[in-house]
Amino acid sequence: MLAATLGAALAFGAPAALAGTAPVSPSGSPASAPATAAPKAAAPTSQSATWVAGTRSYLVITAPGDSTAVRNAVVANGGTVFSNFDAIGVIVAHSSSAGFAATMRGVSGVQQVGATRTSDVPADAYNPALPANPAQATTPAGEPVRADMSQIKADQAWAVTTGSPTVKVGILDTGVDDQHQDLAPNFNAADSVSCAYGKPDTRTGAWRDVDTHGTHVAGTVAAAKNGKGVIGVAPGVKISSVRIAEPNSTLFFAENTVCGFVWAGDHGFKVTNNSYYTDPWQFNCPDNADQAAIIEGVKRAQEYAEGKGSLQVAAAGNENYDLAHKTTDTASPNDSTPVTRTITNACMDIPTELPGVVTVAANGTGVTKASFSNFGQGVIDVAAPGSNVYSTAPGGGYSTKSGTSMATPHVAGVAALIASANPGITPAQIRDKLATQANDIACPSDSRCTGTTANNAFFGEGQVDALKAVGATPPPGKYFENLGDFAIGDNTTVESPITVSGVTGNAPATLKVGVNIVHTYIGDLKVDLVAPDGSVYTVHNRAGGSADNINTVYTVNASSEVANGTWKLRVNDNAGGDTGKIDSWNLTF
Repeated sequence: MLAATLGAALAFGAPAALAGTAPVSPSGSPASAPATAAPKAAAPTSQSATWVAGTRSYLVITAPGDSTAVRNAVVANGGTVFSNFDAIGVIVAHSSSAGFAATMRGVSGVQQVGATRTSDVPADAYNPALPANPAQATTPAGEPVRADMSQIKADQAWAVTTGSPTVKVGILDTGVDDQHQDLAPNFNAADSVSCAYGKPDTRTGAWRDVDTHGTHVAGTVAAAKNGKGVIGVAPGVKISSVRIAEPNSTLFFAENTVCGFVWAGDHGFKVTNNSYYTDPWQFNCPDNADQAAIIEGVKRAQEYAEGKGSLQVAAAGNENYDLAHKTTDTASPNDSTPVTRTITNACMDIPTELPGVVTVAANGTGVTKASFSNFGQGVIDVAAPGSNVYSTAPGGGYSTKSGTSMATPHVAGVAALIASANPGITPAQIRDKLATQANDIACPSDSRCTGTTANNAFFGEGQVDALKAVGATPPPGKYFENLGDFAIGDNTTVESPITVSGVTGNAPATLKVGVNIVHTYIGDLKVDLVAPDGSVYTVHNRAGGSADNINTVYTVNASSEVANGTWKLRVNDNAGGDTGKIDSWNLTF
């Protein structure tokens, strides 16, 4: 939820609820390098005569089923019905009457009424402009496995499954550039839509990105394994764009989220990614009539989607805030003038704190807590990499972003792999599997991190593990790894050992050597695989110049070597000024 202006969770643009592009204050600027900006949506070509200044949007909550009587009452009391979702008893009404909510609360059959914003509904709601369809750049061949994918063992999980095309993941966000070379192969236009303003818009392209956030998220979930650009966690599943951010403001109002969740349920999405919070309130409090209706409406929509088989995965947010001990909210409402208010734990960050939703915190480097990530004992479910994540950007490009927005699609991708490997699995079962397969992370020396190694305030159940999540089946052949850190000093040599046993005969001619070295200026480094008998196989010899980090799987012809014994990864630093570590390495026979 790092966005500075996306629906309160984006990490760019206006103050919004996006959970994603670098730690920022609720009204600040992104701390990470800005992504290439997506073209702004064009202004509406005409303005509906039904729009007037002062038009506000409301959720009118009634019993699920036929809402004809209540919809008639909306009109009779100075409103219009913009959309309605009878299956969950939610009507989206517009009115310019200041007394509309109070009047409707007295109507028979009406359970709750709440204004969803403190600003006017844009005129664009009545005649939405289609987002721009940017020209596409091309990318040279080359698709290196990134550190975030290796960290959660997605690259190893692909040997088990890259995901099934029958599994659909909904990207509820600012939209997705469906023409992007790395997204087009997996994009499902038939089930994509815009839910901006709270009404499905199925026109071709209505789902496209009005910022950059949604396209970046989509790439982390399911960028294609096509030899160029990047690879997503689940590169074989299908993704659909459900744009819930409004253009220009990039805010995610409650009616948009309601529309998105109902769409997800009705269109068979197995997983949805929600890297935002519902604007304009960072926290919705049940003792406020407007916010209580927002909670109820979004909650019903989430329950509807889950009841149809969809698991919601959501970002915890980027304010370094303890969600288990709420005291103040200084960021709301973000569509007008924020005020400081006292709150309690009864107030909810939605959708991430709704029952049934998987709440995701962000890791920084390795298994640390990202400095910006929200936390909270009993609130955080799992963690995933969220710092300096490289992924797709509109127009065929790529960019790096940080935030719990970036951690969340890693989890959504793992959930999609679980669904692919376990046809018929329920949302509750995916939720349980995500938790049980996560790797425990102990609390650091930080008094805010309470709980146990198995489940704590910073990391919940731990960092997701894609390989374990799909059945802990290793890649073909025996697999061995060393996850220990070995410091690499200037002008020194360091070795990390792996003891291999239980392998018959010699090593293969295609021995796979996975190397993850964190080091600036990799042109300083010579990296060798040392066999048990002392034979040396060089895999990296001072190439790469000033580039950072080695995260590569090398193939070595070791067929003359006996497999069993102690193998070593030897790293020799040949210059001063840059240091690092062997973060991990592995052998697959």
